Amino acid sequence: MTREDIFGKVRTTLIDALSVDDDQVTPTARLKGDLGAESIDFLDIVFRLEKQFGVTIPREELFPESIFQGDSTFVANGKVTPVGLVELEKQMPYADLTEFKKDPRIDKVEDLFTVDLIVRYLESKVAAKK
Repeated sequence: MTREDIFGKVRTTLIDALSVDDDQVTPTARLKGDLGAESIDFLDIVFRLEKQFGVTIPREELFPESIFQGDSTFVANGKVTPVGLVELEKQMPYADLTEFKKDPRIDKVEDLFTVDLIVRYLESKVAAKK
């Protein structure tokens, strides 16, 4: 399955799950900021992607947010700490953290959750399935 194939399936999944127009679902579209996803939508999206791709997506693997809740090792003064960035890279090896590292404010974490992030994640899952 090519990256374009995966993108097409992800796009269809997001259009159905979030009731958005197809032109809104671009690689750089942020799930919350651009497509209006809410917390409950993330569960639905994961469920739909599992069915669409025949893979299992463990809780918090695709959208790991709990590492930032209540641990001062990972977050201090509203920013992800260097230790937190290492943990984020470990939990999200498919994420491009280049821009986030320049300004690692906790309120910007949700900007990491883009359509392209899902595509890259699924590329690794599909490749591991072979």
